[in-house]
Amino acid sequence: MKKNKIIVIGGGYAGLRSVERLSKNPQNEILLFDKNPYHFMQTDVYDLIANEEDFAQVSVDLFTFCSGFDNNVTFLKQKVSNVDFTHKKVITTVQRYSYDYLIIAVGARTKLIADVKGLSTYAHGIKSLSHAMYFKQKFEMSLFNRVQESGASCSALNIVIAGAGLSGVEIAAQMASYSREFYNNNNFICRKLNIVLINSGKHVLEGLDKVLVDKTDKRLRELGIVIKSQRKVVEVTANSVKLSCGEIMDMDFMIYAGGIEPSSLINNLLMEKNQKGYIVSNEYLQVKGYDEVFAIGDCTTIYNKDKVVAPTADTAEQMAEICSKNIRNLINNQPLIKHKIKSRGILIALGRGYAVSKIFGIYLDGYFAYIMKKLVERVYARKLDIRSRKGCKKIFCN
Repeated sequence: MKKNKIIVIGGGYAGLRSVERLSKNPQNEILLFDKNPYHFMQTDVYDLIANEEDFAQVSVDLFTFCSGFDNNVTFLKQKVSNVDFTHKKVITTVQRYSYDYLIIAVGARTKLIADVKGLSTYAHGIKSLSHAMYFKQKFEMSLFNRVQESGASCSALNIVIAGAGLSGVEIAAQMASYSREFYNNNNFICRKLNIVLINSGKHVLEGLDKVLVDKTDKRLRELGIVIKSQRKVVEVTANSVKLSCGEIMDMDFMIYAGGIEPSSLINNLLMEKNQKGYIVSNEYLQVKGYDEVFAIGDCTTIYNKDKVVAPTADTAEQMAEICSKNIRNLINNQPLIKHKIKSRGILIALGRGYAVSKIFGIYLDGYFAYIMKKLVERVYARKLDIRSRKGCKKIFCN
């Protein structure tokens, strides 16, 4: 019987869930491509930076993960440079690969605005694991250097975070919380830490539920974080940040979480894109003009009742579920399923032992919400770990 050749580009949340679902059909022959050999659990990045988790706990080896399936999934560490949609071929830096069905799940990257002088040179994004690891090391060294200074005369450590969306507020809260415990637990006399959150909107988490916004704002201020709203970064130097209001702030290092943009691959693809450069997909998650090609995750924009669905890990996994079912239905000549994806809830970590959440319309905050968030993350990581361990045993036993 003819095999169904399915290629998945991108080893993020959407890509891995698609592989998992499609692998259940032994007639599916699946190739997963990613330029990195690991899956990075971005929802855990704040824990990585604050030393609650290490590199191994926020990543999964894609070679062992794919080897954990029943011989119908293969991972290739190759960078995809383009797609020939006419001849149904994925083009990598190594060779061309044919497909019957294609899933584009390449996610997005930090958007460093070119017009902001010095931003790309002196600011750091954290969408990639390498950038997150670099920032973690720099943060730790900065704390250490302050401790090395002489007593109460030590200089302040100034951290600027531009962007008050989910990533920005979670990182700001975790860094403030971690630093407070770091100084208190070790009885250091030097405790001068300034964390400033730059927000272009009127409120943090602009566009989210007001109750969550208010709870988050209150928690950030309790942690001593300074919030500067309705301001934008206009210039960055090695040791300062200039804001749109004219204010110039001292800066030891800066995280930029002010927005995302499509990955570089999307720019090369000859397909319809929206004004922001994201792939245009229909109600079945198919790419316009190519019924056998699907776009899922952060590389496309989807709507529910004319409202944009937030690009979260939860959204990406729901898209992967629908996409996998629709590929199955195409194979079996059955009607496709329209997506009705919406957020099933939101959990926002705001420092050690504290979170705010809205799950199925119920609001929670404090330690219980934090435990819920950690439980969700652990369940996800555990499933991947089981698959990866199975693949590891297979590789080393053969």
